Amino acid sequence: MTTNLDIVRAHYAASAQGNIDEMMAQVSPQVRWTEMAGFPCAGTWVGPRAVVDNVFAVLVRDWIGYRFELQNLIDGGDQIVGVGTYHGTHRATGKEMQARVAHVWKLQDGKIVAFEQFTDTLLVHQARS
Repeated sequence: MTTNLDIVRAHYAASAQGNIDEMMAQVSPQVRWTEMAGFPCAGTWVGPRAVVDNVFAVLVRDWIGYRFELQNLIDGGDQIVGVGTYHGTHRATGKEMQARVAHVWKLQDGKIVAFEQFTDTLLVHQARS
């Protein structure tokens, strides 16, 4: 039986491989994906296509070597928290960025129904300017 923790772990593993299809495999068609105010992809995006177009495509376009390094997963049943660090070099400025981050995942019936990001947007902004 696949657990919610397994689903989030699989998302992170697919992300590390740059596999968007696998990243979105367990995402609900109605997912509400929130990137923190002040982050380059800020907003709440509804549906997998909106997430891919407004988050992942933007990060690939604007950053070299952008990645999330997972340090810890916290199993809260229908809520999972991923804690780690963002890394990347901004294409336009050439400045490197490293910022701590927490992701809060909400799952229902084996699907990711919500995601919310918390990160130090100042560190990201400094790399972009």
